[in-house]
Amino acid sequence: MRAKVTSISSLADLIEGSRRAHIRLPSGTQLSIQEALYSSRCRRNMLSFKDIHLNGYHIETTNENNVEYLCIKSNTYSQRSILKRLVALSFGLYYTTIKLIEAYHVVN
Repeated sequence: MRAKVTSISSLADLIEGSRRAHIRLPSGTQLSIQEALYSSRCRRNMLSFKDIHLNGYHIETTNENNVEYLCIKSNTYSQRSILKRLVALSFGLYYTTIKLIEAYHVVN
């Protein structure tokens, strides 16, 4: 699958394919994304709320000491716990570092 992406400045042929992806947040929280888009030219990636919800997690924003955070939360056994807090950037996006979980499967 190849696709073009529209940005503020132009239309670019960025998407080179899509596959299942498994990512791990710094807190150890793992997410599985069925249709992750791939581009070798992108230095940053986006994670959708839909993908977070499909993994059984919830989203909530908080503000502490005038710093806004997006919290990824777990609802297990009626207890809500914050798995990861992502800091809000000045232009409205939230930032975190993710680690790629590399795995190769051989299928006959």
